[in-house]
Amino acid sequence: MLYEARQEAEENRPSKLRITNPTELADYRLRKRKEFEDLICRGRRNTSVWIKYAQWEESQKDLNRARNVWERALEVDYRNHTLWLKYAEAEMKNKKINHARNVWDRAVALLPRVDQLWYKYIHMEEMLGNVAGARQIFERCISWTPDQ
Repeated sequence: MLYEARQEAEENRPSKLRITNPTELADYRLRKRKEFEDLICRGRRNTSVWIKYAQWEESQKDLNRARNVWERALEVDYRNHTLWLKYAEAEMKNKKINHARNVWDRAVALLPRVDQLWYKYIHMEEMLGNVAGARQIFERCISWTPDQ
């Protein structure tokens, strides 16, 4: 019985796509982008689709498109701190430190009550050896007071 189940699973498994030339690659990318855009049209507030789309663009080594997707996602829901975290982490992963700094700076300015954003921003600066910058960010964090 297990053997039959495994055989059936192997038969129903989608085959891996083999791309052999630039035209096929362009067609594949166009098709995937269309799929993501269709999913976004169906549910603009679904953050997981935005994140998957941006990460897919990063995997294709198209950082400008990935940034565009992140920015569009933030236009829809800038209060979602997960989007900010993933966006900044993507910039850091791709060694775009100044872009990451800009993302962190915007995030803490728009969502100053989310401690995790502050901590991650400070941590990044510490990892880069920028202790003075980390100290400045920390002082900004502790000096922030909500409007009354």
